[in-house]
Amino acid sequence: MTTNLAPTVPLLGGGRMPLLGLGTWPMTGAECTEAVATAIDAGYRLVDTAENYENEAAVGAGVLQASVPREEVFVTTKFNQKWHGRDLVTQALEAALERMGLDYVDLCLVHWPNPGHGRYVEAFEGLLAAQQAGLTRSVGTSNYTAEFLEALFDAGYVPEVNQIELDPTRPRRDLQAIHREKGIVTEAWSPLGRYHRDDLMAAPAVADAARELDRTPAQIVLRWEVQQDIVAVPKSADPARQVENLSLFDFELSAEQMAAIDALADPNADIVSPLEFGH
Repeated sequence: MTTNLAPTVPLLGGGRMPLLGLGTWPMTGAECTEAVATAIDAGYRLVDTAENYENEAAVGAGVLQASVPREEVFVTTKFNQKWHGRDLVTQALEAALERMGLDYVDLCLVHWPNPGHGRYVEAFEGLLAAQQAGLTRSVGTSNYTAEFLEALFDAGYVPEVNQIELDPTRPRRDLQAIHREKGIVTEAWSPLGRYHRDDLMAAPAVADAARELDRTPAQIVLRWEVQQDIVAVPKSADPARQVENLSLFDFELSAEQMAAIDALADPNADIVSPLEFGH
């Protein structure tokens, strides 16, 4: 039995992407396969993986093991820096599809810009070639900050999705504004907070809304995101928690509750910088 499916948001290329999905890092092996299959059977229609998670094979097995036809599941993967080149991304995606046992993915992202190599535009050009070859339906970026997005725009390219670290303490409003202007979908990794999740869940703005709406703090935070059309991909291998995370679309936060959570933004919150990290 499934819960109600998550609504979808439109992509620039004409596709649609579910607002809520399953993150899979750092799950691997049988645990990952079972988590993916269980999530899909519960109503998830978006699953997020990456080459560097070392779980693409397990994710693909879970997609195929689920009772839902593969074409009804939106599968995302990402490739790493060794494939940053116009002629390399097709090879990366062919290898990923072989690992997953799939014919195509619905979305492929450049995982990190890796500016030290200086090929973050070429990586996207390679991704467009892979799209033309039918290996991915949609194309996007991950962890691209304003300067790297502007380089794409200057070259005439606009990603359909940019997946970034985002939660109420790190709302990334500068990037969200750019995304809205260009029609890019914002996707949040670590949508429940990276290292300070307990503090976020205990914040009065979150705890009060949870009490008022008879929901969990995690549901409140995820609702804050999807209510802004931000795609969220929380990770969970627990079937009950998976259902809880998906049960966001039969309630709304009031304007006052949204504003209170907005006020949790911390200008000093640490963000994983693509200038210092990448793979």
